[in-house]
Amino acid sequence: MKIPSVATERLLLHPLSVGEAERIAAGEAEPGDRWGEGYPERGDVIAVTGFLRGWAERGDPGVFGAYQIRLLDSGAAVGGIGFHGPPDELGVATVGYGLVPVARGKGYASEALRALVELARQAGAEGLKGDANLDNPASHRVMEAAGMRRVAEDEQLVHFFLGF
Repeated sequence: MKIPSVATERLLLHPLSVGEAERIAAGEAEPGDRWGEGYPERGDVIAVTGFLRGWAERGDPGVFGAYQIRLLDSGAAVGGIGFHGPPDELGVATVGYGLVPVARGKGYASEALRALVELARQAGAEGLKGDANLDNPASHRVMEAAGMRRVAEDEQLVHFFLGF
């Protein structure tokens, strides 16, 4: 299934193909790949590895896949965002995201997550959940800026949820 890219004011969320995800996992850009400074990070590799595993086990996730976050003006990849797979039996999808250090603190993660929230809503999800380490208040703010609310906390993580 061909999924279109999602443009925001400053970003392009580019849906990853299996081939692109494999290159990111291997850390091997091809000519034409525009990877920004520090991309991919360890979190990007972990995310695309999960995407590839899900694809192999369940097939094409459609819009509930992985997206590369690119700067709209330069096309440079500065991170990733996406779903951990299709929505669960309650219709809730899990989200994750990350940016390279040079792209942090500019509001890109919040902008990208707001776009992903709308994408999930339009695709029929009933809600979104995500989590962040206790010591990552920047990520807490990203989820809150996208309308997610803090619903639980344990010894390691703060859990967020947004119902539609």
